[in-house]
Amino acid sequence: MVEIAGGEPQDGAAEMLDRPLPDGVRRRVVQIVADGFGGLTVAELPAQLRQYARFAPNRRAKFAGNAMAAALETDPLFRQRIGEKLREAQPELTGALDSGSPPPAADPLDVAAAAYVLRPPGWVKLVTAAGEEVQRADAERADEETRAELERLRAELDRAREHTRSETERLRTELEAAKKEAESLHRKLRSALSDVKRGEAAARKLRSEMETVRAEGHAQVSAAESESRRLKARLGETEAALEAARRAAREGRSVEDMRVRLLLDTVLDAAQGLRRELALPPVSVRPAETVDAVEPGRMTPKDIAARALSEHDPAILDQLLALPQAHLVVDGYNVTKTGYPQMPLEKQRLRLLGQLAQLAAQTGAEVTCVFDGAELAVPVLLAPPRGVRVLFSKPGVTADELIRQLVRAEPPGRPVIVASTDREVADGVARAGARPVASAVLLKRLA
Repeated sequence: MVEIAGGEPQDGAAEMLDRPLPDGVRRRVVQIVADGFGGLTVAELPAQLRQYARFAPNRRAKFAGNAMAAALETDPLFRQRIGEKLREAQPELTGALDSGSPPPAADPLDVAAAAYVLRPPGWVKLVTAAGEEVQRADAERADEETRAELERLRAELDRAREHTRSETERLRTELEAAKKEAESLHRKLRSALSDVKRGEAAARKLRSEMETVRAEGHAQVSAAESESRRLKARLGETEAALEAARRAAREGRSVEDMRVRLLLDTVLDAAQGLRRELALPPVSVRPAETVDAVEPGRMTPKDIAARALSEHDPAILDQLLALPQAHLVVDGYNVTKTGYPQMPLEKQRLRLLGQLAQLAAQTGAEVTCVFDGAELAVPVLLAPPRGVRVLFSKPGVTADELIRQLVRAEPPGRPVIVASTDREVADGVARAGARPVASAVLLKRLA
């Protein structure tokens, strides 16, 4: 027997539950313990609950719920103390339970939880009835929720049917439009097929006309060949007549030659007299000076490539420079990189120009030395030696092209000699009428 409220025996303490507490009742019991927990001293608490003494009621219910429920079930003295706190907090409900008639308006869960803590006679029935009431309420609530869900599903079904109906109407409208568009496309396809057939007929007509024109062309070619053969025959007759006329005119050729020679001497004498009369000065501008190029100090050059070399007899160069009005054009870096490539570019130029000045003084020939402007990073400042013209190629123009321009600027018949081992340069100037010589030949002559 458990002593409750003044030591009176409580018969309900012998009653036992044959099933677990319903969840709702258990939560209310844990809340009752958590509320009465704070009114007890640490010494009055079971050992396993003392660590939660300083917790707030909500935190006690959250973290110590299982421990409080177990202590309430196994510790009668703790349950008695919690019952006293419950009587103080809810005297009306606890008094009604003590009298055996719980208030009809009270919450069944509160009644069952209080009965579980106080253990009055018949508390098991109260707890069981509360559990059944809760189950019935849950069932009714679930039934209400089911009915509400059913209504919602019916409404959704109605909306889906309406949507399906409208969607079907829309699809039917789109199908009708697609059918009309397909019919229109069929009509266009038939029209296009008709156009294709007309085009094929026109193509066949054009092929027929082309065959006719080709046949006419063959006929005209045959007629032209016949006419060509006839003209060749007449040409042969004309040439025979011309040869006869030449043989007839040979007898009087000596007289005509004498008259032509006399006329030529007269023209030469007149020209010499006219030159003396007009006192014409010697030519001051040379054709090479009209070529667009860069003189020393005018611009920044960039690059040139080393070229292959070949050896020849230097006596050929002396014979060429001995010709009247000879002009020697030198591919500068091609020569210096052949003779002394280890020297800096500036010293290469100075050495070559000094040797060319001596050659110009010895032969009296016009000498032009061309350097590729791309080899240099700064403008070249130098005074060209006497008798030597120095040119640098402009940006985007190589020394090879500048040499070809110099050769093209000279009048036909003037002897122009180009010193370079570059095969492309040699072939180009040879086609323009100049005489190429290898760089090694010039180096041997300068040495």
